[in-house]
Amino acid sequence: MDRKRKIDADGLNTKSSKKREGGDEGDEEDTFNYWTGNAFSGRYYDILKKRKALPVYDFKDELIKQVRENQVIVIEGETGSGKTTQIPQFLLKMLAKPGEQAIACTQPRRVAAMSIAKRVSEEMDVELGKEVGFTIRFEDCSNPNTILRFMTDGMLLREAMIDPLLSRYSCIVLDEAHERTLPTDVLMGLLKEILIKRKDLKAVIMSATLDAERFQKYFDGAPLMKVPGRTHPVEIFYSKQPESNYVDSAVRTAMQIHELEGKGDILIFLTGEEEIETVCTQLRLESDQVDHDKCGPLSVYPLYSTLPPKQQQDIFKPAPNPRVPGGPFGRKVVVSTNIAETSLTIDGIVFVIDPGFSKQKVSIMVYYNVIHII
Repeated sequence: MDRKRKIDADGLNTKSSKKREGGDEGDEEDTFNYWTGNAFSGRYYDILKKRKALPVYDFKDELIKQVRENQVIVIEGETGSGKTTQIPQFLLKMLAKPGEQAIACTQPRRVAAMSIAKRVSEEMDVELGKEVGFTIRFEDCSNPNTILRFMTDGMLLREAMIDPLLSRYSCIVLDEAHERTLPTDVLMGLLKEILIKRKDLKAVIMSATLDAERFQKYFDGAPLMKVPGRTHPVEIFYSKQPESNYVDSAVRTAMQIHELEGKGDILIFLTGEEEIETVCTQLRLESDQVDHDKCGPLSVYPLYSTLPPKQQQDIFKPAPNPRVPGGPFGRKVVVSTNIAETSLTIDGIVFVIDPGFSKQKVSIMVYYNVIHII
């Protein structure tokens, strides 16, 4: 009896190992997780169906082929294509070795690195901080066996100062390269030098705009892949006349949408912390004064770079429930800088209010009484 039980157990283990050796963490027919050896959860398959509906999933085989044949590849992926969460996962089996080499994916903002790492860990059905982790200033949620690490571009730049060849990584994914932050530009210069010394290192440059051709030229004619985004019918309404106070106008428009329009959350773009906090305060006050029998509750969340990370995660909370069963539905409002333009995808957003302003850093240098604006 014991002998038979031992044979059955060995047979099960053999079957499990075969699944892990031949399967892909994105295949529906797999039963066991390639990286952990554990059986997939039911939630994994639910998320997998959504992953396969993303536009970038149709380019999986072509992407793997291009990365295998080239040291550098440039990807132009429109917002909503799924490039940020999916492309690093596509490359894991080919390039990552637990405890030896990992894939680094940079983001220009902390909130993006944290939220994307959390989402990818759920998609891969692994624990955040183990196989998938993130590294931001003052917080490192990873370990030596992490195979996919999301980090701010500044953290990778700091790591390059300690390890000039970035020897712990087999692939560097520079995401949101079109934003042209100072650390990203410096990283591209360093990366071009490292690629000459390390022929085994792969680099993937991802951009959401037409600037991709410029990166392609910089990396000596690297191949360019274009991934379309998901398209939805969009109606655009403009104000008939210029608004003298676009902050008050944004509040007024948001309240009109809340009172008159159907279900769907609201995203408001503003230029900085002061304006955002002002609008959040006004919206909370006005939502308390409306007729609660006709309008549901309104949750308002700010989002800007200096906001504490825990508060930044509030934007992913669902809209509030009705005050009473069967009452008017609740709505969520996210008031953000352009951080939510490409770096993040917030589920449930239907209405977008954009005054059209954004802050830009301007350096003024004075040479012999002549002012140069750079």
